[in-house]
Amino acid sequence: MAVRTAPRVAPHHHHAKPRVRSPRRMPKLKTVIIAGSAYVIAFVFLFPYLVMLLTSLRPQDSLRDATLFPTEWQWSNLTNFWASGLAGNLMVTLKVAAGSTILVLLVALPAAYYSARHNFRGRTAFLILVLITQMFQPTAMLVGIYREFFQFGLVDSIWSLILVNGGFNLAFAVWILNAYFSSIPRELEEAAFIDGNGRFGALFRITLPLAMPGVITALIFTFIAAWNEFVVALTLTTTPENQPLTVALNSFIGQYQVDWQNLFAGSVIATIPVIILFALIERKVVGGLTAGSIK
Repeated sequence: MAVRTAPRVAPHHHHAKPRVRSPRRMPKLKTVIIAGSAYVIAFVFLFPYLVMLLTSLRPQDSLRDATLFPTEWQWSNLTNFWASGLAGNLMVTLKVAAGSTILVLLVALPAAYYSARHNFRGRTAFLILVLITQMFQPTAMLVGIYREFFQFGLVDSIWSLILVNGGFNLAFAVWILNAYFSSIPRELEEAAFIDGNGRFGALFRITLPLAMPGVITALIFTFIAAWNEFVVALTLTTTPENQPLTVALNSFIGQYQVDWQNLFAGSVIATIPVIILFALIERKVVGGLTAGSIK
């Protein structure tokens, strides 16, 4: 007995329709205006640095030329910086900035963490007092600062610059870290306590890794502020060997003339480390500045 099978139906191939690209939309007028304004503002801020870089590469006899770019490039201005002895002043600046940053880290971390996790009596007054100290500038307190360090025998010392820069940047670091610690849920630390961690274990294993953008933000701003500080360093240091680079660059400014190309060459070299450091961690700095704004 023959079995009749149904004929196979040839598969029907659906031809895929070619995708039609939607026409590219022109940006809105508001977007164009905002972007154009941002580029103009960026150019205004960056143009002095461009002039500084180009002037540092000019020969002495072409400083008064009206052209933006030098007709002759003198790269020896940058290499003469190391031969002038300013490399030692650059190391002093590095020591002061690094020492101030470490000092702020050691003091601001426990202060910010405790004020964020404990509602102790006087907590609000403490935070307000910290904020008030940010209003005082070293320039307005130079006489008292100099007299205090003179009595302790710390005038013309790197330690005096470290203490002053650390003290005046401590308030900003405490506020940034306090806001970031407050934005981290306490339940994460409580879970760490259940797992057998103590207070310090939960801090170093759970809280600090989550708060690292805020920590980096505080440290970078402290480092940059100490790197660029001038007035206190000019007052507290007397010998050229102990002066940071910001003060040592004044040696290129004479009574009757200014050695502009070497002054700008030293300024370029002093600016490059800060630019590189900020560019490497720019994302974490932005995240730290917005700490506590979203919960």
